[in-house]
Amino acid sequence: MENTNNEKKIILSGIQPTGVFTLGNYLGAVKNWQKMQEEYNCYYFIADLHSLTVHIDPTKRKQQTLQAFALLLACGIDPEKSLVFIQSHVRSHAEMGWLMSCCSQFGELSRMTQFKDKSSKHPENINAGLFTYPALMAGDILLYQADYVPVGADQTQHLEFTRDIATRFNHNYGEIFKLPEGYFPKAGARVMSLQEPTSKMSKSDTNPKATISILDEENVILKKFKSAVTDSEAVVCFREDKPGVSNLMTIYSAITGKTMAEIEAEFAGKGYGDFKAVVGQAVADELKPIREKYAELMKDRKHLEALMKQGAERADYIARKTLTKAKKKVGLLPEVR
Repeated sequence: MENTNNEKKIILSGIQPTGVFTLGNYLGAVKNWQKMQEEYNCYYFIADLHSLTVHIDPTKRKQQTLQAFALLLACGIDPEKSLVFIQSHVRSHAEMGWLMSCCSQFGELSRMTQFKDKSSKHPENINAGLFTYPALMAGDILLYQADYVPVGADQTQHLEFTRDIATRFNHNYGEIFKLPEGYFPKAGARVMSLQEPTSKMSKSDTNPKATISILDEENVILKKFKSAVTDSEAVVCFREDKPGVSNLMTIYSAITGKTMAEIEAEFAGKGYGDFKAVVGQAVADELKPIREKYAELMKDRKHLEALMKQGAERADYIARKTLTKAKKKVGLLPEVR
């Protein structure tokens, strides 16, 4: 289905298939994606090419890619309203990535903080893809002439890099690319670890009690919240010196829409046990339909593959138009078919 509503701005965002989304991924980003598709032309993709910068078992990568695609749909992304696809199913991404690499300066890439961080974490695998993937990311964005890209604090540098490359290309070869802007959603919780509330919730956390997976069963969720780290004050209030309680309040607020003042009033005079139980139940109730929808989708592989094909065909049609213009501008000889 091709969306013909040209009045809507285009938002593009990708997520790597590195495992099941956490509650942090969901409340911080994916929950907003569902809302955004009503207001914007939304393009969402599973960034499996980007995942190649890290060594994982190929069979596991395939399964995680399939799971990530199904999870987006289970979280409410409607393929009739939004464009949902797998990055590697659209060949234009790899081609545009190379064009953007040739427009990138070595110095620019070497200054990327994520490259430095990942290099220090994986010193045994500092590959060229890890170094150049901001150019591939720029290609992802520019292919679709995106107006906005949802960005967190750790991604603003990549967006600026994309804008710099687009400006350079437009100056050297002629105007093609729209300069994307950052999209900073009004809502979107920053969810911290349940065991180390000063650190962000992460799917790579080695402590299973620290992270909520959006596919966790209700009893598992309630148990994890019961053991969440708080403090000895036994007062529910949002303060910098109460990171554990503040984190639980942030989660509860993101799900219920209640303000911090309303939450403080709701639990005035109540202990942390009651508070944790209510927050845990709210999370369990929020995630239950997602878990059920995901199970339903994973049982029907043919339906999932049909949706992948539909998304890839739509994405290819849009991306190829931009890529063809870019190849012509740089002087690549047109294909003879």
